Amino acid sequence: MKYSAQEVMQYVIEEDVKFIRLAFCDIYGKQKNISIMPGELARAFEYGIAIDASAIEGFGDETHSDLLLHPDPSTLSVLPWRPEHGKVVRMFCSITHPNGNAFACDTRSLLIKAIEDAKAYGVEFAFGAEMEFYLFKLDENGEKTMVPYDDAGYMDIAPEDKGENIRREICLTLEQMGIRPESSHHEEGPGQNEIDFRYSDALSAADNAMTFRMIVRTVARRNGLYADFSAKPLQDQPGNGFHINMSVKSDDGSDKLCPMIAGVLDKACDMTVFLNPTENSYARFGSNKAPKYVSWSSENRSQLVRIPAAVGEYRRAELRSPDPTANPYLAFTLMIYAGLYGIENNLDLPMVADFNLYKADAETLAKFKKLPETLQSACKVAAASDFIRKHIPEALLEIYCNK
Repeated sequence: MKYSAQEVMQYVIEEDVKFIRLAFCDIYGKQKNISIMPGELARAFEYGIAIDASAIEGFGDETHSDLLLHPDPSTLSVLPWRPEHGKVVRMFCSITHPNGNAFACDTRSLLIKAIEDAKAYGVEFAFGAEMEFYLFKLDENGEKTMVPYDDAGYMDIAPEDKGENIRREICLTLEQMGIRPESSHHEEGPGQNEIDFRYSDALSAADNAMTFRMIVRTVARRNGLYADFSAKPLQDQPGNGFHINMSVKSDDGSDKLCPMIAGVLDKACDMTVFLNPTENSYARFGSNKAPKYVSWSSENRSQLVRIPAAVGEYRRAELRSPDPTANPYLAFTLMIYAGLYGIENNLDLPMVADFNLYKADAETLAKFKKLPETLQSACKVAAASDFIRKHIPEALLEIYCNK
């Protein structure tokens, strides 16, 4: 259910809510929040709640440190692991300067603008996330080790799969917060797991991805474990992917899937630093079903983009390069604009690659463009891209590419 501001204030009174978390994220997608008491809620909706942004990377320095959080009432959700009496709720926020101007590095607002731009063109995008993570044991001091929780493999079951009950608890918690998980299973790596979401609109999908990472980490810690979302936690094991399924619906009913995919492929290298923002991200490329080349195919997991076997409303494209360190708001923003670029220019798909790229010979591979192979090269490509400079604020680009 999506609430109005008035309904939220009524809910807080009737349901014995004692703390309201105002959630936002930094430019890299790390969730932050400030808690307010119910008596401050009306002020939050009318004027916003001030924060000192100088301590958050990319949010300013001591000379311009005040920013305001404005809660989005439609994102109200109860945190089910908090007390039943004296509930805690959470809302995502937009961020502005004190003069009311939008804060350029508020990535959630960037996604909202991308959605509006797509709507103005007559198309709407939907997203579904598949996010992988490792579960590691903690030491006697409660610190993370690199010892996996189990030694199970792909889609194994208990007792080899020790993560089964953890995933079950995560999925039930997601449902309590209004998020519908689609499936869950053990992945290929030891202690590696995956949980997939149902399709939703772009903003809800990004909010859900943020919530998912918080829930996984919370449930893992409650069970004496550490959830690792880094791209390549273990050198000789599969990396963690953030596979993003994307579909498009046109107001005129025409099929825009192919030009959308063509646009994403065309801008894939330009977007890479935002989809894979750490040095560790590039250790994942080119092995264990992680792509290395700009290519596409149907049902083929060696490609950058695959079109899964599906019909009707389930027809979609899956981008396989992002990893879970990406900011989902930025990832979806750029994918929308890349898809729009393909649709506006009626781009044709390049030649299909219906073969295993991991086993292809050098002559065959030479025909395909490579994704950037390091963070530094990805930064250079982004900094030189007119597409990126058109859709990503200069301040944000500067921080990503001049770390």
